[in-house]
Amino acid sequence: MKLERMLSMKGGKGEASYVNNSQAQAQHARSMLHLLRETLDGVRLQSPPDFPFVVADLGCSCGSNTIYMVDVIIQHMAKRYEAAGCDPPEFSAFFSDLPSNDFNTLFQLLLPMAESAWRSAWLPTATALTSPPEFQVPSTIDFSRPSPLMCSTRRFPCTGCLRNEEWRVHVLGLLGSDLFRPDRPGRGRASLRDHFQDAWDDLVQEGLITSEKRDNFNIPVYAPSLEDFKEVVEADGSFIVNKLEVFRGGSPLVVNHPDDAAEIGRALANSCRSVSGVLVDAHIGDQLSDELFSRVSMRATTHAKELLEQLQFFHIVASLSLA
Repeated sequence: MKLERMLSMKGGKGEASYVNNSQAQAQHARSMLHLLRETLDGVRLQSPPDFPFVVADLGCSCGSNTIYMVDVIIQHMAKRYEAAGCDPPEFSAFFSDLPSNDFNTLFQLLLPMAESAWRSAWLPTATALTSPPEFQVPSTIDFSRPSPLMCSTRRFPCTGCLRNEEWRVHVLGLLGSDLFRPDRPGRGRASLRDHFQDAWDDLVQEGLITSEKRDNFNIPVYAPSLEDFKEVVEADGSFIVNKLEVFRGGSPLVVNHPDDAAEIGRALANSCRSVSGVLVDAHIGDQLSDELFSRVSMRATTHAKELLEQLQFFHIVASLSLA
């Protein structure tokens, strides 16, 4: 199979799905909202609005986090228009990802979340409106003219695929390199990579797969440093960096019982599988994939306390505008 047909978060609503294992990502996203709102405050209001205000999430995946972030943007901009005494524009949201993404699950979440967000934000002050704005299918989508656009993305290389004249503002959030640094002080066994690698070694030692099969598996993930990020932006020359920060996002493990080592082990295995499970399934099959992540869970259980205390995500967050 081609990579673009496999490179996705694990769909559906099962135990190891991205929908049920993206709480940590939600916490990390909320910690960055101040930068997003600062960026939105710098977007010039169009009065009267000549065209829709467009929001796009490039790399939206299939969980509720993308809907939440788009809603934050729309509500913030709508309230800015209201405070300025201006008529708000029509808001359009685009959820973009590779063809392998589970858009069915995403769209199942969309309407209930949108209705809930609308009612909590607008119903207390609504007068004539008694129901949320309707979802309509447009007859055509016109990309021929520029629009004030907010891009929230988690896939760093995507910016090179955009027609720059159509994108007014970018906010990018991406995994930072500290998560994968083998020389990070005090890392110990608090590494997702270590337990994942050890589980592959277990399968080889038990004769379930060959060493070649293990060595041929690769996850195409690159977590840049700040220097890497600046180098790419400066080499492109199309954007100005308005703000660039590194966030220590906290643990990727969200558990109900921090003293339950088995729950922590399962949380790590499910978190890992929600991100890499589709690739693993394609490489060794569903049955061996179950064996692999079972071993990830067992190994993580042994180091549960250390993982919960030390395992951290680091994110680079940038606000960019056209040069």
